[in-house]
Amino acid sequence: MTLILIAVVSLGAIALVLAAILYMASRKFAVYEDPRIALVAEILPQANCGGCGYPGCAGFADACVKADTLDGKSCPVGGQALMVQIASILGRDAVTSEPMLAVVRCNGSCANRPRTNVYDGAVSCAIAASLYGGETGCSYGCLGCGDCVSACQFGAIHMNPATGLPEVVEDKCTACGVCVKACPKSIIELRPKGKRSRRIYVSCVNRDKGAVTRKACEVGCTGCGKCVKACPFEAVTLGNNLAYVDFNKCKLCRKCAEVCPQHIIKEENFPPRKPKEEVKEAVPVAGA
Repeated sequence: MTLILIAVVSLGAIALVLAAILYMASRKFAVYEDPRIALVAEILPQANCGGCGYPGCAGFADACVKADTLDGKSCPVGGQALMVQIASILGRDAVTSEPMLAVVRCNGSCANRPRTNVYDGAVSCAIAASLYGGETGCSYGCLGCGDCVSACQFGAIHMNPATGLPEVVEDKCTACGVCVKACPKSIIELRPKGKRSRRIYVSCVNRDKGAVTRKACEVGCTGCGKCVKACPFEAVTLGNNLAYVDFNKCKLCRKCAEVCPQHIIKEENFPPRKPKEEVKEAVPVAGA
């Protein structure tokens, strides 16, 4: 009986010592978490799309709380209204950010870009891109397998069966950028939504020389430079045989689109152009 009592007391003493050690260790190595992180995470959309540049909504909440300012931080899904709420929780000023939208910079539809071969592999743009240039002569354009569609969590992009190209649903797009990352040809770009949802951009990424481009696609950019000369704001540049519209400089005057012989400069949501009035030649009056 005495031995049993000694064993029980010994085990109890050991347990108390270990418990004290664990308690001291937990106090010494405890990681403090700001309670505001949970408050911010609670109002986030929990889409975990990575569009903010952080690993999920929890990572974004942690970054917002620990940062001295909200400059450069934005939740593309929640938008400006959500950032105002976060700023209110943290007692900081909300930074105004311009709404963004995904645009597809390829106009090589089935009619404009005829097939030269048939791909019979896995239905994946990533796999197809790693194997060869595509079913047409343009190795820069859309592969048409729909990786961007599969990647989008918001149903904001779909493949048009008539053209074989992806199309963005403006009202659903959150500019999370997942489709941009999913496209191995880099034909999808995030651009400002624009005033009244009006945007101007070059719908081509082909960097081949003009003659090669025209042979592969009837509406590819030939690098003629007419758009560059027409722009009064120096918003259009030409590099590697490809024109590009800088949205930070563009004033939406549409002069570049007007002179483009390939008609590949997109004018989204603009009113129809007024027909140009023909200048009539003066008829000489007899005896004048």
